[in-house]
Order: sequence, then structure tokens, then C-alpha cells
Amino acid sequence: MKNNGTVIKINNLHKAFGTQKVLDGIDLDIKQGEITVIIGKSGGGKSVLMKHLIGLLKPDEGEIWIDDRDITKLKEKDLNEVRKKFGMLFQEAALFDSMNVLDNVAFPVREHTKLPDKEIIRMAQERLRNVGLAGFEDKMPSELSGGMRKRVGLARALILDPGIILFDEPTSALDPITALTILDLIKETQERLEKTYVVISHDILGMFRIAHKVAMLYNGKVIEFGTPKEIRQSKKEEIKEFLKATGIPGFTGGDR
Repeated sequence: MKNNGTVIKINNLHKAFGTQKVLDGIDLDIKQGEITVIIGKSGGGKSVLMKHLIGLLKPDEGEIWIDDRDITKLKEKDLNEVRKKFGMLFQEAALFDSMNVLDNVAFPVREHTKLPDKEIIRMAQERLRNVGLAGFEDKMPSELSGGMRKRVGLARALILDPGIILFDEPTSALDPITALTILDLIKETQERLEKTYVVISHDILGMFRIAHKVAMLYNGKVIEFGTPKEIRQSKKEEIKEFLKATGIPGFTGGDR
């Protein structure tokens, strides 16, 4: 399937829960080495779409190609192999409260490899340095601020060197200054590591700061896909209303 740098290709994706249709024919190509942000109203299907990308939900119809495999057709064993291509930063960072920072970051390596513990510790320390948390290895999650917890979550998402990182509301529950710091960290790590990042967020202004491409979900479809500048210049009334409600008109920073 690999074509023109596309690493995730979504074709005609449909999903309903009972009589409620959430995804109604999603088409989307996500390119290698870009930050793709998915925006839309609350309840508009962003989280449902993300769950499909890692196989937590099966579509009623449609295909999701990860590199050269349609994951909607895979058995659980093969799906688990594809999932190794992904890292994920959950909305609340999803840290284990009983583990210190180092063990939280090291957890995926201990679960999925047989590397010696000395090497695992070295890897975890390196990723913590990458996110600006060197020296925090022995701290417990309860001792960390919300922004620090997000940093630990990002370090854990990166530790197995996946090609694709998924972000679920990375700036939720953060004050504006901390949110900007996290956004800058996301942008910096993506540029340095050249990974493919897929982000869902309500923080539209912040997302325009980091996105290469933006997909707008509306009524279960991608109604616009392009650079932040192209989205802001869209003639579609649904997008104009959405951006106006989130204070985007007049925004001049971070255009790509």
C-alpha cells in the first residue's frame, strides 16, 4: 500500500453504535514524518477514529492500511504485531501510581523485550532526558505536576522507538503556559526523531501551532484536510463557524 509517503490510509470508514452513526465514510491519508491533527466538535468521532487506528474497535465497513496491511482484517495476534508500530500518549498520561517515573517509562520495554535491566534503565533515562526530566527517575506520579506527567507519558510512548505516536488531548487540564510548553516539546521531538504524530484535540489554537496537516471531522466525515493556513482559509460554512467559535480568526502565529 505504501504510496507517496503514506503510512496510514483510511478508506470509507463507517462505525455506528446502535442507531447512532459516528463515522460515516472517513477517508484520510496520513503522511510519514508529519504531525496530523484531527479536530472537530465534542462527540464528533475523534476518539472513536483513534481507537480504530490501533484496532481497539472494528469498523462496520471500510479499511485502515498501516504500511502494507489492512488491520481491519487481522486476527488479534497479527494485530498485536502492528500495534508495536505505535506509541500512545493518553489524555491523563495513564501512569501507574504504584511505580516511580523510571519504572513507568521502562514498563513497555520490560513487557515486550528481554533486554537486560541495565540496558532498559539506560533507555528510560535517555528518554527522560529527551523530555527534560533528567533527575526525576525516583519521583512518584503523585509528586508530579500535570505537565510533568504528560512528559513522562511522552517518554514512555517513545521508548520502544515506534514509527507512529498517537496523542489523545495532549494539553487537556493544563494551564496555558504549561500547554504551550508541551506543544513545543511535541513539535521538537517530532522534528528531531522524524516520527509520524497523530493528534486529537479540542485545543484548536494550540494545534495550529504544531500541525503540518489538519483534518476537520463533521457529521462523521472529513470535510476538509490541509495545512493550518488552508483550513483557516476554507470557504465551508461549517469550518468558518467552528473556527469562529474557537477564536481562530485573526490568529497569525504558527502557520505552516
